[in-house]
Amino acid sequence: MIRVLVVDDHQVVRQGLRFVLEQERDIEVAGECGDGLSAVTAIRALRPDVVLLDMVMPGMDGPGVLEALRGDETPPAVIVLTSFLEEDRVVEAIRAGALSYLPKTAAAEEVVAAVRAAARGDSVLGPGIASILVRQVRDGGREDPLKVLSPRERDVLATLSRGRSNREIARRLSLSEETVKSYVSSILTKLGLQDRTQAAIFGLQQGLVPLDEALSDDS
Repeated sequence: MIRVLVVDDHQVVRQGLRFVLEQERDIEVAGECGDGLSAVTAIRALRPDVVLLDMVMPGMDGPGVLEALRGDETPPAVIVLTSFLEEDRVVEAIRAGALSYLPKTAAAEEVVAAVRAAARGDSVLGPGIASILVRQVRDGGREDPLKVLSPRERDVLATLSRGRSNREIARRLSLSEETVKSYVSSILTKLGLQDRTQAAIFGLQQGLVPLDEALSDDS
């Protein structure tokens, strides 16, 4: 029996995926989550074989969940099921550990096939995804080091580069302190930095915040 956790902030989507999966004799829906933070907790408590993960959610998003699971000894196979097929998001998810990447327009049988493949350790990539990865390899990867960061991670790094604490970042970006802490950890991991001081310097070097503006920013 393949145990699946469904993670999406839209209840209708979760219900639809549950209905589709529960028609299969070899698949069991172990649970549902509507946000990233509860998903990380549920994954560690329920130990599903496969996670169907939405990319964009309030608070901790899909990439944040993937980063949070990176250190786990036995992480589940993750299938990103999303409305977003931008090149940055695709490569970001796969680099962070996603096994498969499917659009939410995928047919029910495609989702079921992806779940079975993921349980075997195999990948399934939706239309257009393979070509994105080929282009990345052909072009030698990313020249801009900031491209490994999600848009929200860039926001956090820019605010951190102004010398803000996690509490101040959380207030300015309308996030919880725990979510900010997760983002900072993800930023350090992706950029290969040791601490938030290095991250702040890196953000300034990359021009996220002009140096004179950072030094004079009292707001």
